[in-house]
Amino acid sequence: MRMKRSRKIQDFDRRYNLLRAYVVSALKLSYRNMIVSGKENIPSDGAVIYAPNHCGALMDALVLLAIDRKPIVYVARADIFKNRRLARLLTFFKMMPIMRQRDGLNAVKKNHEVISKAVDVLKDKVPFCIFPEGTHQAKYSSLPLSKGIFRIAFQAQEQMPQIPLYIVPVGLRYGDFFRFRSTVRIQIGAPLNVAEFLSANAGCTPQEQMNIMKEQLAENMHAAAFYIPNDEDYDAKYEVCNVLQPLEVEELKKDKANSRMHALDLQHRANNNTLKRIAALEEKDPVKAGKLLALGKEAAMLRESGGISIESVTVRKPLASRMAAIVLTLLTLPYTLPATLLASPIALLCSFIFTKIKDPAFKNSVRYVIHLVVWPPLLLLYAICALCLLPWWWALLAVLLTVPAPVAAQELWRSVRVTLSDVKLLKQRKLRGIYAMIKSILKID
Repeated sequence: MRMKRSRKIQDFDRRYNLLRAYVVSALKLSYRNMIVSGKENIPSDGAVIYAPNHCGALMDALVLLAIDRKPIVYVARADIFKNRRLARLLTFFKMMPIMRQRDGLNAVKKNHEVISKAVDVLKDKVPFCIFPEGTHQAKYSSLPLSKGIFRIAFQAQEQMPQIPLYIVPVGLRYGDFFRFRSTVRIQIGAPLNVAEFLSANAGCTPQEQMNIMKEQLAENMHAAAFYIPNDEDYDAKYEVCNVLQPLEVEELKKDKANSRMHALDLQHRANNNTLKRIAALEEKDPVKAGKLLALGKEAAMLRESGGISIESVTVRKPLASRMAAIVLTLLTLPYTLPATLLASPIALLCSFIFTKIKDPAFKNSVRYVIHLVVWPPLLLLYAICALCLLPWWWALLAVLLTVPAPVAAQELWRSVRVTLSDVKLLKQRKLRGIYAMIKSILKID
């Protein structure tokens, strides 16, 4: 009698696929704009390990599902697997535990089994994902890379010499780390062929190979993401990038080759152009660069202390854009106000849970999960009420109009928030003056 083999984490699961379809649909509604760039960089002739930057807590793992329809097996910190029920749920979501250095040397030794399972996943050519930074940081920067991803890659390539293995860097860039219904850009970077790398560095020790690949992967991850070194000039450079973004975008649009480029891609390229301008100025005229960064730092402090949103800074024609947004908001109020009322239980629940959360980077993850879990039964309750109070055709229309209520509520709140921010910026004559000086230093009118 043939023994039934145990189920593997990477095996096909119809329940998982159905849930994934719902999760991805809800995910796309959680962002005003979501794009994947560079999909042509994903190799099709072998196994893939995704290596994303980690800046958005749980959302980082979720947005990767938007890359394509293939399942992805993840690793997550082992402490969240201590609860058996939660561990079963995480396994269903195709997540495996991995120990970290902070868990102690003895705990890290237990990773051999995890590495073996990861190798088995890659042998089946199911994409595997590990966040090389080990922990998240809500910044457009990066943390030192851990060794786990390289151990898995080297061991996997050794055990499957006939299958090419690639480490594919992924750059995640959120328009805002803490605001719901922001934007997210997923950039697939240049892959590293593990077999070719090991062959080219055959004369090095395993530790030397690991260090060399770590530098290469970090470089490729920085190129895929919007990367600002996390030093004393981080806030200044970020502020300067945002001040110059609309002007840099206009410059890029003058080239017909960029005319069809997505807005998020244009913004990404514009910001990188600004960073190159700053680097060139630092090399050519350190005194002038120091003045620029001092202005950027002062502007960042004034903007944040004044409660001014970065969205108010990155608009090319703020008056025309805001007037159009106000008109649209007023015209849609007959729908958005009732929608906000219907979505208020979710907003209240989020507000309560936020009081228990110390790390604000988890707020969007919590919002997303609450919308995912709470909105369907709440919508069902509203549908039952509508059917009891209205003729069925009016009840059906009411339910259809209620479905996007959380999105409408978020858009109404965003419009009000940004409008108030614009007014604050208009009153901040000193801040606007600093922005003008920043533009003049880099000679952008």
